[in-house]
Amino acid sequence: MDRLARARDYLRDIFGFDEFRGRQADVVARVLNGESTLAVMPTGAGKSLTYQLPAVMLEGTRVVISPLIALMHDQLRSARANGIRAATLTSADSDWRETQDAFRAGALDLLYVAPERASQPAFREFLSATPLALFAVDEAHCVSEWGHDFRPDYRQLRPLMDQFPDVPRLALTATADRQTRADVMAQLGIPEDGLVLAGFDRPNIRYAIAPRDNPVRQIAALMAEQPGAGIVYAPTRRKVEDLAEKLGAATGRAVRPYHAGLDAETRAANQAAFVASEDMVIVATVAFGMGIDKPDVRFVAHVGVPKSIEGYYQETGRAGRDGDPARADMFWSAGDFATARSRLAEVGEARRAAERQRLDALAGLVETPHCRRAVLLRHFGEEPPPTCGNCDNCLDPPKVTDATELARKLLSAVYRTGQSFGLGHLRKVLTGQSDERVLQKGHESLSVFGIVEGEDARMLQPLSRALQARGDLVATEHGGLALGGDARDILKGEQSVEIVVPAARKRSGRRGGSEANPVGDPLFEALRDLRRDLAKEAGLPPYVIFHDSTLRQMAAARPTTREAMGRVEGVGAKKLDAYGDAFLAVIRQY
Repeated sequence: MDRLARARDYLRDIFGFDEFRGRQADVVARVLNGESTLAVMPTGAGKSLTYQLPAVMLEGTRVVISPLIALMHDQLRSARANGIRAATLTSADSDWRETQDAFRAGALDLLYVAPERASQPAFREFLSATPLALFAVDEAHCVSEWGHDFRPDYRQLRPLMDQFPDVPRLALTATADRQTRADVMAQLGIPEDGLVLAGFDRPNIRYAIAPRDNPVRQIAALMAEQPGAGIVYAPTRRKVEDLAEKLGAATGRAVRPYHAGLDAETRAANQAAFVASEDMVIVATVAFGMGIDKPDVRFVAHVGVPKSIEGYYQETGRAGRDGDPARADMFWSAGDFATARSRLAEVGEARRAAERQRLDALAGLVETPHCRRAVLLRHFGEEPPPTCGNCDNCLDPPKVTDATELARKLLSAVYRTGQSFGLGHLRKVLTGQSDERVLQKGHESLSVFGIVEGEDARMLQPLSRALQARGDLVATEHGGLALGGDARDILKGEQSVEIVVPAARKRSGRRGGSEANPVGDPLFEALRDLRRDLAKEAGLPPYVIFHDSTLRQMAAARPTTREAMGRVEGVGAKKLDAYGDAFLAVIRQY
C-alpha cells in the first residue's frame, strides 16, 4: 500500500473523514515524501491536518512554529482530542520541564513553539536531542516584508532550519499574494516547485459592504439575522467599549469587548467565554481572532475599513471555518479612507508605493458595483467567474450611474473655495444656499454657486465618499477636502467617474430558523445540549468535541450502534471511545 493510501486510512481512523479536502492530499503527499512545501490554503481548508496527519505516520517529532500562544493552545486541544501526542513550549506553560523530557524521550508527535523561542541558539541545541521529522511554519506570510503582517522574528527561522538540512519544511498561510509567496519561499529555502496553491475562495461566506450610517442599528440587524457567534471589528479601544455596551443593550445578546487596554485577566476571560459559547458576540480590535481556531463563527463585521485586502481576507476568514454558511459585512465611511491615506506619510519610502496600491485595491473592493468575491480573488491572482451568487452585488445588483459631470462640479467647487472646506459647506455652495459662512467667504459669487439641483444634490454625499475612497479627494488637516489622485484628469474631462447609486434602506428581520438547525430537528438540539454539557465538564470548547456538521449528520443518519456511529464524518476512533455511547443514548430516545 502506498503512503497516500495509508494516509487515507489514518484520516478515517483518527480524524473521522473519508476523503481529503481540496489540496490536502497533495500537501500531505509532499510531507510524507520529505519535500519542502509552501501551502497556500483558504482559512477553514484544514491546514493543520497537513502536518497533524503525518505526525502519526512518520518517525520523529514535528516542530510547529506559530505566532500566538492562544492559537497554539487551541490547536493543542484539537490534536490531543484526536489522540495525537502534542505539547506546547511557551511562557504560559507551567509543565515545560515535562514537555522537554517528553521531547528528549521521543514521546511527542508535535511540539508547538513561538518564533521568538525558535530563533534562539539555545533552542537549536535543544532540538538536537531527538530526531525531527518536519518544521511547520504557520501564518507563514509573517516571514515576508511584503506580507500584511510582517514579523521580524520570522526572518530568523532560516538559520534554525538550515542547521537541520535533512528535515523538510512546510510553510502554511491563507493570505499571500504572488509577491509575498515568492518572498516566503526564498526566505525559508523552499524550491519553486514546492508551491501548492489551493485557491482563496470561501464560497460559504456571503460578502456585503455598505456605507456606515448607524453602526449599532446596522450590526444589531445583522445579529438578528445571525443568531450564532460573531466578531465585530472596531478601529479603536473606545469604539470597542462603546459598541459592546450598546449592542448588548440593543439586542439582549451576550456581547463582550476585547482590546489591549483591558487587563490581562479580563481579556483572557472574555476570549475564553467567546470560544466556549455558541452565540456570543465579541467586539474587538483587529488583533483579536488570530489566536483562536473557533470554527462556528457565523459572522464577522467590520466597523470601518481594514488595512488592506489581505487583512480583510484574513479577518473575514475567521467566519464559517466549519464550512457552514457565514456572513462578512463591512460598514465604511469616507473618513476611514481619509485616515488611512493620511497615515501613508508615516510609512517608509521603500514601502509607500506598495501600501498605496493596497489601499487603492481596498477602495476598488468597497466601491465596485460588480461581484465582491471576483475582486477579492483577482487580487490574489485567480481568474474567477464574473459572478458568485453569494455577495450583496450579485444577489441584488446595484444601479450604477455616470457621475462624471457632477464630479467635475464638486471638484471645481473644492478648488475654487480654496481646498479647505468640508462637504457640508461645499454642498451649500453647489446647491445655492446662502448661509452666514457662505456670504462671509464670498462664495455666493463663485461660478459654482447654485449649479447643482434636484437628484444630483442627493448624489453629492455618495460621490464624495467614492472620490475619497479612490483618493481623488483627500482630507486636509483641519477637516476640509483637497484635490488628489486623478482629480485634475477628471476636471479636464480625461477620466470618467461611475458610482453606485445608494439603495433604499431595507428593514432586516430575524429569519425563522437557525442556520445550524435549518429543519428545526429536535434531535439536533438535544445532541447540541449534550455536547454543551460534555464540553463544560471537560473544560473544552464545544467544537472540540464535535462540529455542528457532525451533529447534523448524526441527527440525519440516527446511528444506533457504535459501528454506525463510527461511520459519521468527524467521528474518529478516539472520539468514538470518548463520546460515542453518550451520543448514542440520546439518539435512541428520539
